[in-house]
Amino acid sequence: MKLVLKLVFLLLLNYGYGQVVLDADGPGNTYELITSVLAPGYNPIETPDCSHPEFGDHIDEIFDEELNAHVFRFHIHVTPDNDRCINFDRQRNEIKSYSQSPDNLLGIENETVQYKWKFKLASGFQSSPNFTHIHQLKSVGGSLESMPMYTLTTRKGNPDRLELRYAETSSQITLSQTDLAPLIGTWLEVTETITYSTDGTYEITIKRVSDEETLFSYSNNSIINWRPGAEFVRPKWGIYRSLLNDQDLRDEEVLFANFSVEEIDLSSAENPAINEISIATLADNRLYIKNIPGEITSIQIFSIDGRKMMEEKIGSTSEVNLDVSSFPKGIYMINFQGNHVNLAKIITVQ
Repeated sequence: MKLVLKLVFLLLLNYGYGQVVLDADGPGNTYELITSVLAPGYNPIETPDCSHPEFGDHIDEIFDEELNAHVFRFHIHVTPDNDRCINFDRQRNEIKSYSQSPDNLLGIENETVQYKWKFKLASGFQSSPNFTHIHQLKSVGGSLESMPMYTLTTRKGNPDRLELRYAETSSQITLSQTDLAPLIGTWLEVTETITYSTDGTYEITIKRVSDEETLFSYSNNSIINWRPGAEFVRPKWGIYRSLLNDQDLRDEEVLFANFSVEEIDLSSAENPAINEISIATLADNRLYIKNIPGEITSIQIFSIDGRKMMEEKIGSTSEVNLDVSSFPKGIYMINFQGNHVNLAKIITVQ
């Protein structure tokens, strides 16, 4: 058995700094890939598979010639898809972070987080006059958690439009909107930066990938981005639309790519020791890890489907040997955890 290191995503949380990247890597194991990044060992995917099992997975991966890369494809069907066999007046196909996700995927008070992703609405895309959400930031905890804080939604109208919706409390308002037509049939790149605070900031730009022209933007330097009793805020992406006017809808495919969540703390110093961790394979199929900084307290290894394969507590040592000779061939995630530190890497066992 040979262990080949393959860095698929980097998760760094170091004194307030962190980044998570989720990229498509080709057909197959799509749910496992998403899970391994957003909530290893749990379930960050909400699909209508239960009501439409004959279709198969409602999220898959295809190669996109414009981006010259694999991308995620989210499917939604007017019939028989619904909201996880729970609600039948709407339908949902989304990915998210939530309480079981790593801490650096959850926005906390007084933290600044930048979310980036790309998406493409197919030519002829049809919106509900009620709502067709493609992104939300949801507060968790407290009496207001059922109402998303920020929502990007498309809406049928004259003309159809993209709306940025906001809720300080239990009711939403539209902060800004734009004609949807220029946003259809082309790859778009979104950058959303938010400071979670009762005196917070918010900024979002949507650019066309082909020429980097800004098609939509909004910013606010003093806005309430933290609710009473809140524990954290989490992102969601996908298709979540009303079925109350299903005559206005069609089966849709929405493409997504290059999800990124980055914690920003410009006042905090980076710890360069995190970047010095070295992973190598010895002849007897042991994983040799050295240059482990003192902040690391444990090392965990997960399979691609989220099963914990191994956990090693770290004391004052800076190097360990882990026996992976019994592992089946496949993709695994090594997760280094500790005080203000969360570093994860993907390896492939061959």
